[in-house]
Amino acid sequence: MPKPTPDYFRRLAELVAIDDAGARPTRPVLEAFSGAEMATIPVGTADDLETAVARARSAQQGWATQTPQQRAEVLNRFSDLVYRNAAELMDIAQAETGKARIYAQEEVMDVALTARHYATTGPKTLAERKVKGMLPGATSVRVRYQPKGIVGVISPWNYPLTLAVSDAVAALIAGNGVVIKPDSQTPYCALAVADLLYQAGLPRELFAVVPGPGSVVGQAIVATTDYVMFTGSSATGASLAEQAGRRLIGFSAELGGKNPMIVTADADIDKAVEGAARACYSNSGQLCISIERLYVDKEIADEFTTKFAAYVSAMKLDATYDFSADMGSLASAAQVDTAEAHVRDAVEKGATVVAGGRRRADLGPFFFEPTVLTGVSDEMTCFAEETFGPVVSIYPVDSADEAVKLANATQYGLNACVFAGSSAEANAIADQLRAGTVNINEGYAAAWGSTAAPMGGMGISGVGRRHGEEGILKYTEPQTVAEQRFVGIDRAPGIPKGIYRAVTPYAVRALKYLPGR
Repeated sequence: MPKPTPDYFRRLAELVAIDDAGARPTRPVLEAFSGAEMATIPVGTADDLETAVARARSAQQGWATQTPQQRAEVLNRFSDLVYRNAAELMDIAQAETGKARIYAQEEVMDVALTARHYATTGPKTLAERKVKGMLPGATSVRVRYQPKGIVGVISPWNYPLTLAVSDAVAALIAGNGVVIKPDSQTPYCALAVADLLYQAGLPRELFAVVPGPGSVVGQAIVATTDYVMFTGSSATGASLAEQAGRRLIGFSAELGGKNPMIVTADADIDKAVEGAARACYSNSGQLCISIERLYVDKEIADEFTTKFAAYVSAMKLDATYDFSADMGSLASAAQVDTAEAHVRDAVEKGATVVAGGRRRADLGPFFFEPTVLTGVSDEMTCFAEETFGPVVSIYPVDSADEAVKLANATQYGLNACVFAGSSAEANAIADQLRAGTVNINEGYAAAWGSTAAPMGGMGISGVGRRHGEEGILKYTEPQTVAEQRFVGIDRAPGIPKGIYRAVTPYAVRALKYLPGR
């Protein structure tokens, strides 16, 4: 049985932003470890979403009048509550996704740290600031930030705690309301963080959770909100971006990745093996920024492959709510089917499985072994398509230059990592990679966890950024207020217009000699 109790699910279900939810049709929510139904969730409609947006608009007007520092106090309390309820949050994340507890813990810590980051930095980022005016001394200019209004968040199933709230806290401290459609597999994770936000003092209407199908509730979000934040596939992201563009509203997205890792000839092989295992099999490989392509210098490729295969084969898979497992299950039958199909296709076309490669129905319905392939070529599905599961391929290369060329030979550009003999060499390689984030001596967490820096993708891996100043300012409308004093734009007191207009070009040219101009 899952750790979350029926009473826990019933209490959270009362938080859905659906009127008369108890009378609505429901859909089952499965425990990923067993595939058994552990709860049901009311199914929302477009009307429910529109009602939630209307209520959020009313509440947002008062929220926007508060100072960023006042809003930050709510986020600080929320961060503290996340830490205090960490075990319960890990339980629900494991129950809905099947991830190993170590990665559920990683997700919970990310939620708390991101909330604390924006509570700390948000007031300064959003503070009104003065900038240089057109005419020194005569033009006074200030820039201020107004909230967009209502931000719609469409979150995925793979990191259902983090991606339900990490973008939302940035939008909230900027003065917006948030309406979220969680993935139908993982609605209770979104409700669990909503519960803690409400306990922290956030008005319930300001963070409304409306579960339901993407084709209904997701479409209503794009049709009614003022900004859309989406995490999911590149194909769906492109469609949503087109719809947002027709309404001329803001849109950002973190999308797919076929992420590379480069291991140079002088790298520490043991550290690279351990780093690769974490980079490839975190959350059972169901992570947009996980590694699926390993480019290893030929001088060490055989040794690396042997050690990596042995390390991966020794990983412990288990359906457990404690920290004893290295990897949990996948989240659904569809994910297992994809992983199995990619491995079967590769083997039929000549690839070799050096570790894993099998379903593990003895452990649970959605288990698949962490898998390492060699001999993968471009006619195989897993060569260029994202598996989004625990299947990775090793490619020996002649040099770091070849590794960079192959790493960049993709439409994706989300994340990459480098293991090299020296920091200077690793950084030189990193600078050549077309990816939104590059990690050195680590697969993904160093960049993701550095919330002061922007996170996002190039190519078809995304639009815009989360984290950093970019992650909060995208939820605002910058407003410039310019006051002209003493001297008019078209004339100065006591100077005839003709003379003023004649000397103006020379005066403007002279501005370049002033300090800072």
